This record gives sequence, structure tokens and C-alpha cells, in this order.
Amino acid sequence: MAWEQIVALAAIVLALAAIVVGVLALRRLRAAGDAPGPAPRAENPRADIGPAAFVINPVKVDDPARIEHAARTISAELGMPEPLLYRTTVEDPGVGQARAALDAGASVVVAAGGDGTVRAVATALAGTGTPMGLLPSGTGNLLARNLDLPVDGADALIRTALAGRDVPVDLGWLTPVRLRTPDEEDDDADAPDVLTDREEHLFLVMAGIGFDAAMVAGADDDLKARMGWMAYFLAGVRHLHGRKIRLEMRIGDAEPRQLKLRSLLFANCGRLPGGIVLLPDAEIDDGLLDVAAIDTRGGLIGWASLFGKVVLQGVGVRGQLAASPGRIDFFRGADIEVRMDQAEQVQVDGDLLGEAIGVRTRVQPGGLRVRVRG
Repeated sequence: MAWEQIVALAAIVLALAAIVVGVLALRRLRAAGDAPGPAPRAENPRADIGPAAFVINPVKVDDPARIEHAARTISAELGMPEPLLYRTTVEDPGVGQARAALDAGASVVVAAGGDGTVRAVATALAGTGTPMGLLPSGTGNLLARNLDLPVDGADALIRTALAGRDVPVDLGWLTPVRLRTPDEEDDDADAPDVLTDREEHLFLVMAGIGFDAAMVAGADDDLKARMGWMAYFLAGVRHLHGRKIRLEMRIGDAEPRQLKLRSLLFANCGRLPGGIVLLPDAEIDDGLLDVAAIDTRGGLIGWASLFGKVVLQGVGVRGQLAASPGRIDFFRGADIEVRMDQAEQVQVDGDLLGEAIGVRTRVQPGGLRVRVRG
């Protein structure tokens, strides 16, 4: 056999050997790929976020320790860090605690309490982008009702607060204008006789002047603890025959309106306890405040007429009769200024601010993110 043939035969043998080795190696790789082996480590989508913070009102929440335990348990189940736990005090109803949570890197701050606790936490979170969760426990729970969140079932609410979806909501801000008191007298004879508060007061649902504020003032904590939201109804009965308010209202740059009424409401959303829809066009994310000018005449007949009108609104029946003894006139705007003929009580989300001779309100579109059911 010539050497050329020997070399060719050797080359063929080597080529065949290379093919066999390649096939065997490929089979091993495929077998290794098909073998169960150690499972890849699952990534926890919530492991890289900050802890949840809970701001708990121990007066409104029946069992704060149980809520704290559930917060720890559910956080662990969701793969989240140990939660930050705060309790409100008489001196600080939740603003300071929520700010401390932000400083600690909280990914969500849960307000556990009544409307006052929710308002305090929202004040701290406004404009930050950090969402607020809701664990309602109180008389009104108005924001939760308007967002269709259940007002009971703590564990389900905590899960929603920690793992739900975020929605942007508008915020209302109200600044009272007060009469100058004797101890605030100024040596300057030209000093104005009114003072504008340096602090704006946030509201998520409604602020109001007149009958509604007097109703809030009359519903003390003991009555609310015993009667729930019906306490406001009973307090309102005592003010059915109160005097009317004369005021001037300006919406944006429009001409001012002169009004005489029982109550003036500024609403971010329109649903009240008991399923009552007071402002059917109010939307919590439309960048506007809805204003309701409420008036009655004829004593109880007027109030009965008004109640019937509100009930019909709730089922979609709208209308306004000129001769009706109870009426609601609706307005809308992003900023509203009101001046009364004398000082009246003012409330924001059920918290009484005291008397004022006027108010200025404005809306902050999308000023807060709230955690709702996914």
C-alpha cells in the first residue's frame, strides 16, 4: 500500500473517530440539559423593595398587636423585609410617623385607623410618589368606600396594601381665612382684619362649610364610638333649623356668585356612608373639585325633599325643580375662593378646623398614589 493510501486511510479513521466523539459529547450535553439537577433559584419580585410601614391608630384599631403580627406574617409570605411599625399619638396623629417611614425607605405606608389617620398619612406622602395603603377602622372610612375597598377583613386588606396595584388620586387643599383675634391685633392701623392660615389642610374626600361642619362638631367621639356613622345623622338633626349662610364664591377667574345656603361642600369624590351618592359627577382623578351648594326651605319638608333628591341621584335620576324646597346646585373648578358674611365652622374629611370667615381651596391632580385591589 502506497504511503498516500495509508495517509488517506488514517485520515478517514480519524474523521470517523472525531464524528463518534462529537456525537457522544452532544448526547451527554443533551442528557445533562434534560436531567432535573438543582432547580434555578426563583427570583422574588418583591425582595429588592423597601419594607412596608404601618401607621396604626391604637384608639381606632381594636387590636393593634394583631395588626402588627399580621403585618409581619404577610410581609414574610410575600418575601418583603420586616415591616416598620408605628403608632399614632395625641400629639402626632400620623404625619410624623409617615415621614419617619419615608426616611427609613418604606416602599408603601399603610394607614390603619379612621379618616383622620388616613388624612395625616396622606399629608406626609403627598407628592412623594410613595403609595399609601388603607386599613380602615373608624366611623366614616370614606376614602376606602369611594375606592371600593372593603372596610373589614384585615388580612385581605393588608395583602392588598402590600401587593395591590397603585392608582393616582387627586388631593384637595383648603386654607382657612380667619378673623383677627384681639391677641393678634397689630399696631398698624392699616393691617387687614383677617388672617390667612399659613398651613394648607389636605382633604381626600370632602371639605365643607356650614351645616355639615356643624354636624361634625356635634358628633363627639363617644357618640361615634357607640353609633358609628349614624352619630353624624343624630348630630345633624340638632342643626336642621340652623340659620343660612350668606357668602360670595369665585371659581377660578369667573365672576363671583352671591349665594345663600345651608352648606357648601368641596368634593374630591362623591360617595357617603350608607351608599349615599351626594355628588354623582365627582371623580377622584379628574383634576377638579366638585362643589355642592345645598339649601332647604320649609323646615322638615325641605330636608325631606333634599334627601329624596339625593336618593334619586344614587340611582341615576337627575333633575332640579325651581319650586323644590330642597335643592343642590353643582359647580366645578380647580381653585375656589369663598368669603362668608360671618365666621362659620369648617371641616376637612370629618376633622373640624374651627371657625373661619372664608376659605381657599385648590386641587393637586394626581398628588397621591393609593394601593387598591389588583
